[in-house]
Amino acid sequence: MSRIGRKAIPVPQGVSIETGAGEIRVRGPKGELAGKLPPAVEMQVADGEVTFARTEERKTARAFHGLARAMVANMVVGVTRGFSRELTIEGVGYRAESSGKKLTLSLGFSHPVVIDVPEGLTVSVEGTNKIKIDGVDRERVGQFAAELRGIRPPEPYKGKGVRYSDERIRRKVGKAGAGS
Repeated sequence: MSRIGRKAIPVPQGVSIETGAGEIRVRGPKGELAGKLPPAVEMQVADGEVTFARTEERKTARAFHGLARAMVANMVVGVTRGFSRELTIEGVGYRAESSGKKLTLSLGFSHPVVIDVPEGLTVSVEGTNKIKIDGVDRERVGQFAAELRGIRPPEPYKGKGVRYSDERIRRKVGKAGAGS
C-alpha cells in the first residue's frame, strides 16, 4: 500500500474539486488547474477530503496511486497559496530585466537572451540578479526555472551562472601552477 496514496487531502474553504472521464479540475482563489487521473486509480471527494484507491494491485498501479495523490495535493496548494521559485545570477556583468511578458538576460554571450514568459506565470526581477517565478502550477514553475538555469548553468571554478537561490555549488580548485 502506498504511504503517500493512503493520506487524505483536506479541501480548504473556497476550493472545489470536480472529476469526470478520468480528468480532475480544481478551482480556487488563485486560479484553476486541470489534469488527468492516472489509470488504475479512483478518486473520491467526500466530507471535505479527497481519498484515492487502486483498482488493481500491479506495480504500475501502486506507483500511480501515490502519483495521483501528489498531483491533486499540488493542485490544491497551487490554487490556494501558489508556488514560487527563486533564481540568483552570479557573475560580473550578468543581469536580468523584466518588461511585460519578456525576460531579458545578459549572461556573457555576445547577445542578450530574450525569453517569453509562459502564460500563467509571473516573473519579477529584484535588483539586477534575483529572479522570482510565481504561478499556480508547480510543474510549470519548476520547468521554467530549470529552462532559465539551463541557459547558463553555474560553473564550478568561479561559480558564475544562473542558480537556484538555495543551491550550493561545489567549487573546484583551479590549476596548480596558476599562482606561480
